[in-house]
Amino acid sequence: MKDVGGGFYIESFFQKHLFHYKIKKWILRKNTEYQLVDICDLEFFGKTVFLDEKIQSAQVDEFIYHESLVHPAMLLNDNPEDIYIIGGGEGATLREVLKHGVKRCVMCDIDKEFVEICREYLPEWHRGNFEDKRAELIYEDARKNLEKRSDKFDVIISDLTEPIEGGPSALLFTVEFYEILKKRLKEGGILAVQAGSTVPYYNVFFASLYKTLREVFSFTAPYEVFIPSFNMSWGFFIASDKNFFKEIDCQMFEIKIKEKEIFEKLSFLTPPYLEKIFIIPKNLKKDLEEKGRILKDDKPFVWERE
Repeated sequence: MKDVGGGFYIESFFQKHLFHYKIKKWILRKNTEYQLVDICDLEFFGKTVFLDEKIQSAQVDEFIYHESLVHPAMLLNDNPEDIYIIGGGEGATLREVLKHGVKRCVMCDIDKEFVEICREYLPEWHRGNFEDKRAELIYEDARKNLEKRSDKFDVIISDLTEPIEGGPSALLFTVEFYEILKKRLKEGGILAVQAGSTVPYYNVFFASLYKTLREVFSFTAPYEVFIPSFNMSWGFFIASDKNFFKEIDCQMFEIKIKEKEIFEKLSFLTPPYLEKIFIIPKNLKKDLEEKGRILKDDKPFVWERE
């Protein structure tokens, strides 16, 4: 639901939970081939992007989400040179990756029109990084693109919208898809995944991804941060066949990374806080074990069906 007359944008997070956002200015409403794109200037949040009437990114705090998605995996990889982003249309995930001394970053988004909208209307997000010579933009279904590739990557970052009825991403959160990703990772490579909310009434998707990733990778670590414009805590995973737990769970993790110049370029993460986000509360640990299911191609996760 929405109010395009200058009042409130009403986001139906789900049927029993509505969020109201006061609109200062309506900027854009456009249907692309794949999704409905709304961009508004909101009170408190500034310029804000909604996809299919779900909030995706707000100017006031997008750096929290994008730094949290990108940098744990990048910092835990010994030498991240070749990076692959799945989705990431706003360009902010690309922006964060290119803060590292990478050689190339492939960004594959199915919706070219949305990327072009972001290029025009969201310069605060991409900050010109689409033009960086290390960036390679591909407009294609990421699964098809990765299936036909033969090159490998140090870090793969999944920055996808959650799977909804009729959306393009349902088969990009399954065991079969993660097996494809695993083949495209170099030895010691790491996958980073945005994984939906961790709040108790809405974390079945998060728990399902935990079970699904553990079917494919030897080591899977959940973490969470609070995103103010989302009005809730948000979950992420890193997954790998490299044992990164010893680097997360002890003081050496902070010692290893605190001298890295990357932190001078960040607005949210610090070495001690980066270690803190991997501390999962007792109730969430319980939910990870008791909720959700392993996701497969023949029965993917779709919100309206769960």
